[in-house]
Amino acid sequence: MAMGLKAAAAGVGGGADKPLRFPSVAAVARSRMQLWMLRATTTVLLWTCLVQLTAVGETWGPRVLRGWPSCRMMAPEAAAAAARLAMPEPVAEKPALPPQRVYRNNGYLMVSCNGGLNQMRAAICDMVAIARYLNVTLIVPELDKTSFWNDPRGEVRILRELPPRMKQRVEMGMFHSMPPISWSHISYYHNQILPLIQKHKVLHLNRTDARLANNGLPLDIQKLRCQVNYASLKFTSQIEELGRRVIRILRKNGPFLVLHLRYEMDMLAFSGCTEGCTREESDELTRMRYAYPWWKEKVINSYVKRKDGLCPLTPEEIALVLRALGIDRSMQIYIAAGEIYGGKRRMSSLTSEYPNVVRKETLLEPSDLKFFQNHSSQMAALDYLVSLESDIFVPTYDGNMAKVVEGHRRIMGFKNTILLDRKLIVDLVDRYNSGSLPWDEFSKQIKSVHANRMGSASRRTVIPDKPKEEDYFYANPQECLRDPNLLRAW
Repeated sequence: MAMGLKAAAAGVGGGADKPLRFPSVAAVARSRMQLWMLRATTTVLLWTCLVQLTAVGETWGPRVLRGWPSCRMMAPEAAAAAARLAMPEPVAEKPALPPQRVYRNNGYLMVSCNGGLNQMRAAICDMVAIARYLNVTLIVPELDKTSFWNDPRGEVRILRELPPRMKQRVEMGMFHSMPPISWSHISYYHNQILPLIQKHKVLHLNRTDARLANNGLPLDIQKLRCQVNYASLKFTSQIEELGRRVIRILRKNGPFLVLHLRYEMDMLAFSGCTEGCTREESDELTRMRYAYPWWKEKVINSYVKRKDGLCPLTPEEIALVLRALGIDRSMQIYIAAGEIYGGKRRMSSLTSEYPNVVRKETLLEPSDLKFFQNHSSQMAALDYLVSLESDIFVPTYDGNMAKVVEGHRRIMGFKNTILLDRKLIVDLVDRYNSGSLPWDEFSKQIKSVHANRMGSASRRTVIPDKPKEEDYFYANPQECLRDPNLLRAW
């Protein structure tokens, strides 16, 4: 516009001897059209630059970009933002930015998560780390149960479903499906899985439990597993809110201990542990074990297995242990478990010793649980949230939930988690019940053995070539516990 005005001025004052020449109507129309196109193009370019600058500022850019008040901010908010920008921050408190993500899509990874709640949780974390390492696009994992997760996003590209062209390939059977090898090093995925993805474009991993090694992985892979598990992966808002409500109810009545009492029918049938069961109950558990062909072990000696510390503790045994540890009788005991096998008869020893035994079913109204009642994994998710916030967490068996909660509580500041030595406990309980060990000595030994088993800092035990016997990564994510930037984020 300025250039146009200058040209017009030059034409008007260019000399009195020259007659004025007015442009034609067509010339005026072309000029106006050119001017409109110039304005529109400039506006689009400026708007595109602004959007890109804002996106960069929110993700990787300097603080000044992130500190700009938005159009939606009221005057006090804008003033507060400006004040924050004017105040210098200590360098030590500024978290280091991750390296810029250079993304090249090598193909699409579909996964079907198998197992219970916490097997699937760990599997999702592992698959995100693997997808990030291989530069492949992860499709939101297919779960064993009705979906109860919000999606992890950020370090890896994740889609809810395949793009139409790739979806058509899958419908036509033009993809590869396989179970990856258990406890594999990340190099296995780079050397054997990635070529399959590049060849078939879409790869489906149909089993995901324990498919990534505990140890010997690059530090950035271990930290990404932690980032997904402890920062990105969330339960749905309905589960999160109900969990907070249970915690508020418990907190109103003082401190509480969460007892992860793995004494449900399916656990006893699977493990073959029948201590304290009647003959009819033992037969029922055996029939259930034989009814499931994927439970490989059928003939089990319950007595030997219990003596080796391989059975979940019974309600009667854990009542003695809590009392021996000096847990106050008035303490609230929240049972994080499904229906206890044997019902009130088996729970009587625990409830007589600790009268404030509660469950989610007794703290909430039936209407609060009606949408979760028939979904065991969603009910387990509620127990998971309550377990994290408890003053003391006591698992009676080292299953997946016990291990994952243990590691999560370490991340939260080494919260008190009593890791029971079941083999020693069984021996002491039998000696006490037989009358050969007095109560004072029983209590003294229980306290002594567990003094250093409270979830404090420790190193993972590494057993080469025996990953099932070594410490689980998610029970003690030691690589992440040393990183102050990650701990601040969580």
